[in-house]
Amino acid sequence: MAGGDGGGRGPGARPALALRGAMAVASGGGRLLAARPGQDGDESLFVYDCSSTEKQPLGEKGQDGKGTDKGSDDILAFAFSPSGDYFALTDDNKRLILFRTKPSWECVSVRFVTRRCTSLVITAAEDKIFVADKSGDVYSYSITEPQADGKLELGHVSLLLDVALSPDDRYILTADRDEKIRVSLTKAPYSIVSYCMGHREFVSKILVIPNCPDLLLSASGDSTLRLWEYKSGEEMHCCQLSTICGPEATKPDQKYTVSRITYCCQGGYVAILCDSIPTVYIFQLDATAQQLVYKQQVSLKHRGWDIAFEETGALWILQEDKEAPLLLYRACDGQWKAVTDDRGLQKMSKYIQDNWTVFEGSVGAESYYSNLYKASFDNMDEYLQRKEERSQQQKKKRQDLQRGSNGQAKKKMKTEEPSL
Repeated sequence: MAGGDGGGRGPGARPALALRGAMAVASGGGRLLAARPGQDGDESLFVYDCSSTEKQPLGEKGQDGKGTDKGSDDILAFAFSPSGDYFALTDDNKRLILFRTKPSWECVSVRFVTRRCTSLVITAAEDKIFVADKSGDVYSYSITEPQADGKLELGHVSLLLDVALSPDDRYILTADRDEKIRVSLTKAPYSIVSYCMGHREFVSKILVIPNCPDLLLSASGDSTLRLWEYKSGEEMHCCQLSTICGPEATKPDQKYTVSRITYCCQGGYVAILCDSIPTVYIFQLDATAQQLVYKQQVSLKHRGWDIAFEETGALWILQEDKEAPLLLYRACDGQWKAVTDDRGLQKMSKYIQDNWTVFEGSVGAESYYSNLYKASFDNMDEYLQRKEERSQQQKKKRQDLQRGSNGQAKKKMKTEEPSL
């Protein structure tokens, strides 16, 4: 098994799945399960319980100078590094936990973040973790100095839902509740390169295409999937999900909010999972025409929690069913068909079944995204006032970031002055 999807990122505490190389990871509640299910002779399962991890004393001041509040141990987001050598997760107790995965899994450090996180990503250089949080900020945490505090890199006015990096680490992309995708320079995040504007609701997911590094995929509460040339902010293609979702599109109030995007370089396949809808939709990227071509939908008997591609093109689906928690699909003669006799699938399914108690609490859980839709304002003055307040907050954040950067530069110049 060769995994190509390092994600497992999603807002709210829900079971998640990620693949990297020979490794497969699944989380439920506060428990992480990691294995190499496709390798013959390797029966080892690494289990990590966040409930047994050190907690910050209640009321003790965090990095932002404010007191901590009590949270659960539920895992909120996680990600592999590109090589798979590192893995990081963050939980509801505001902990950022770093692991080394080779030759065997071990916990490297436990640090405390400022706010509860929604998404994280590890750089291609594998020297930093970028963590997006609910207050709209992104902090960076060192991997080479695993005990060091985080550094504030950039801020939005509203809740951040996803963060991504270009394959060369040059650009950092952030998606927020206020319909925006911001593209900034990673080394100077206060320097904004562009905005990708067009979504009419919160942006739930973003993904930079690994083998087409100038292209970005985004999804939103407006039931669209869009393709961008993100450095210029130009929209290349927009797919209205309601037009391809079959009989379900007849529901007048049905929303198709994408909770997961996964991509496979082999074949250029894109698979999406929509919140609370038991269907996986598969597209193919036409890189020349710069558009998405709809291929097939895979109907599930139960709601899906997460999806991930192997590098070889096989699609894994994690669903809320104890009897068959994992499904595997492969493309055959242009159609995606279920595979049931895969040994790696059977082994990983057994691991999840043996730990089902931490997954079952998420069965039938309410939608996380329903609370993110814009409220309608009868009073336009009130709406404009709130918009102006958000604008002023964002302006202040930028000024603070620039002052911090200038201060560091002056300090560096002073220390480098030759003595007389």
